[in-house]
Amino acid sequence: MAKEAKESRSCGLLDLPWEDVLLPHILDYLPVDQLVSLQRVSKAFQTIVQLYLGNCHCFDSTQISSPVPKTAFCKMLKENEVLHQLNLQGCSEWLTDRELLPVVGQNHHLLSINLNNCLLLSRQSLVAICLSCPLLQNISLAHCEWVDGLSLRSLAEHCKDLESIDVTACRQLKDEVVCYLVQNSRKIKSLSLAVNANITDVAVDEIAKCCRDLEHLDLTGCLRVRNESIRSLAEYCPKMKSLMVKHCHNVTELSLEILRKRQVEIDVEPPLHRALILLQDIVGCAPFINLQI
Repeated sequence: MAKEAKESRSCGLLDLPWEDVLLPHILDYLPVDQLVSLQRVSKAFQTIVQLYLGNCHCFDSTQISSPVPKTAFCKMLKENEVLHQLNLQGCSEWLTDRELLPVVGQNHHLLSINLNNCLLLSRQSLVAICLSCPLLQNISLAHCEWVDGLSLRSLAEHCKDLESIDVTACRQLKDEVVCYLVQNSRKIKSLSLAVNANITDVAVDEIAKCCRDLEHLDLTGCLRVRNESIRSLAEYCPKMKSLMVKHCHNVTELSLEILRKRQVEIDVEPPLHRALILLQDIVGCAPFINLQI
């Protein structure tokens, strides 16, 4: 009896069936930073974590509290060929084409990629994504100024299921390539062209006509956008839920009012509301105004 009790006390976590219990029912619930820490416990734990990372469908570097070292990243995803979601925003300080291309090249089922602020990459990475990931639905490239017209054309030609694209502050992009993108990616539901002074009514008008399922559009800081194209959005995009036009000085309530009546969320307050806020700041309290007069 004592012998049985001793044996039961010596049973550890790694004694559980790896493929049937540990991988799907325990490691799958741990965030990435805890998995990274777990590797340091012993060689056995390192082996099982590597086995898990080689078969996981999602890798999110932003879940790791401390920056992911380059060597650790390459080792963690070296064997993985089944990724569906890849978020490398937390690796932006060192991520180059050299580290990204092998991961992209062996994961042909990627649906979502986040490369926000990854400034050390080049257009070669985006072209590789286009050629290796035909099922891609969501891609975030905010502040990646290396994104140019040719690489975005390649994305439009090879990834036909795109639903969400973020090219905020990709200042090389102009109307022509945005028009080409939406003409070939008519499933787009969310698009950000924010902080790009090259974008005009020409691109926005084409977005409205091509992307009938559009729900979210960010034009923040697109200084050359005017009321005419906002009216096109109101006319052609019945599913629109939100529109961001802050700092678009040529977009006024004349066009926004149509969308407001459809309960579209807009990041610019109506003129009367802005006036009340300004007056409140001046006099220190909100005045009573009878809007029924």
